[in-house]
Amino acid sequence: MSATASQGRTPHGGFWRRLFALTRKEARQLLRDRSNVAIGLVLPVLLIVLFGYGISLDVKDARVALVVDDHSPAVAELLSGLRGSRYITPVPEPSMQAAELALAERRADAILRVPSDFSREFAAGRGRVQLVLHGADASTARTVQSYVAGALARGALRLSGAQDLPTLAITAGMDGVGSVQVEPRMWFNAANTSTWYLVPGLMVLIMTLVGAFLTSMVVAREWERGTLEALFVTPARPTEILLAKLIPYFAVGMLGFAICLGGARWLFGVPLQGSFFILLLASVLYMFVALGVGLLISSVTKNQFVASQVALLTSFLPALMLSGFLFDLNNVPLLVRVVGQALPATHFLELIKTLMLAGNVWPIVIRKCAILAGYAVVLIGAARLATRKTIA
Repeated sequence: MSATASQGRTPHGGFWRRLFALTRKEARQLLRDRSNVAIGLVLPVLLIVLFGYGISLDVKDARVALVVDDHSPAVAELLSGLRGSRYITPVPEPSMQAAELALAERRADAILRVPSDFSREFAAGRGRVQLVLHGADASTARTVQSYVAGALARGALRLSGAQDLPTLAITAGMDGVGSVQVEPRMWFNAANTSTWYLVPGLMVLIMTLVGAFLTSMVVAREWERGTLEALFVTPARPTEILLAKLIPYFAVGMLGFAICLGGARWLFGVPLQGSFFILLLASVLYMFVALGVGLLISSVTKNQFVASQVALLTSFLPALMLSGFLFDLNNVPLLVRVVGQALPATHFLELIKTLMLAGNVWPIVIRKCAILAGYAVVLIGAARLATRKTIA
């Protein structure tokens, strides 16, 4: 009688006994390897602290060199808006040459020059100042420009009201600030901080790293150590072997997610506007996707070094660079945008940000959960087929 036929008549309870035994073996092996524990449990803590406290896309304390050729009270009132801003640090310079040197040496992010005829021109409604920006970082330069323009507008409005002057026109660079007052409202990021933008994306990176990178070496390690052949002669089936390898790493990945979610809520005050249970469901689906990627890579490569490199190149780095974590996919070329939309991390990132910052937007929730479920079925099914071929 063939081994396959004998396995087919194995009582259903044997499946659970074998699965429990294999899972216990994998869990012990996982705990014995300190590098796995460090990546799965310590790394999330380090990353959440690093990204939350050490990395920011906000521009604060922008140094603006002031070259003032008109020392009238009107200019002092105009510049009061700069000195009252927590985003701008004005640095007086004696001349334009000294300010240009400070800008070239990156001791200043911008130069604001008030010409000697400003008071006279301002009285006639034609007041102008010059703003020179360091353009090496275009994003920072645009942010500093908007900060300075806003601060000047506040000072100019106070000055106009005090002197009962007609319509005011002050230019900063190429942009004009007129008499129209804008009252902004920040939706979905009430704190107006990049931390709320970065921390949800960090959950995606950690789950990708734990799920794909660690799991990618599981089956490959068995091949290198020769222990997989010993499993082939046991009644254990391919499905049981894969499940036993999935369960411990699934637990580690979800624990990392819980650490990140706790840090987001209690360290950085990131809200959870949507349902916690939907967020948990989406995270479970993505965890299966990441585990499926890792198992498929591990089953095909059969080498730990190759598996780890392939996992980094096909999962973690794309999740970091092409998922929208660092760059808005709407601002990248079409080819890059198409590649980014093909990544599971892109859909999970959009879903988790929507749930945490906007709430239960059901069209997005349903569509993204369906996409993640499809990826999970395809990837785990492919890993199952690859494992069946190897032990046939």
